[in-house]
Amino acid sequence: MADLAHETFDPGPLAAPGPAGILAIRHGRSTANDAFAADADTPVPGRDADVPLSDLGVRQAETLGGLLAAQPPDLVICSPYRRTRQTWAAMVRAARALVPGWSPPRAVLDERLRDREMGVLELHPPAAIRRLAPQEAHRRIRQGEWAYRAPGGESLADVALRLRALVADLDRAAAGARVLIVTHDAVIAVLRDIFDGAGGTDSLDPVPNASVSEWRCDGGRFVLARWADTRHLG
Repeated sequence: MADLAHETFDPGPLAAPGPAGILAIRHGRSTANDAFAADADTPVPGRDADVPLSDLGVRQAETLGGLLAAQPPDLVICSPYRRTRQTWAAMVRAARALVPGWSPPRAVLDERLRDREMGVLELHPPAAIRRLAPQEAHRRIRQGEWAYRAPGGESLADVALRLRALVADLDRAAAGARVLIVTHDAVIAVLRDIFDGAGGTDSLDPVPNASVSEWRCDGGRFVLARWADTRHLG
């Protein structure tokens, strides 16, 4: 994917006091999002990592080009999934079209920003789970969203573990930097839980496609400045 280094984020030597802020963008609408919105009762074919943006999702991502050009971050870290890489590429194209000669910041991939892994239920809309694996649908309700782990998949608590490690690396490597992450709704919702100190909750707020959430560092703590902002989408 253009403008994305084929490398994993390397924290390097210790630095303090950590990033000045973190901007989190969810990828644009994907073809799988269309199936989930329709609550299809059959799984979406293919691998989650390979799901592309829909035409609408590409247009949504392009609306973020103005934000990128006006407030360029110092570092971009992107999920390796296809739809997030496409979102970043569309943002870069749009920013270059708006500002001739504009150059994107350094951008790298990091596996820790991947979407929540759902194991045997990968790409299964809720209706498909209820039809094909009703016992898992009941177990998910019984255990709660934070603790539930599909066979071969991750719980949100598992996602939190990898995100805590990523944030610790940012504290070491990105002192005073404005960091942009391009990722998934589960990741952004869990980041909020971590920064709020909620300790794991089943009541996670929605994160719309192509939305912008932002935290600013204040006295060593990340304080929410805006959440799931979609005003740029019109």
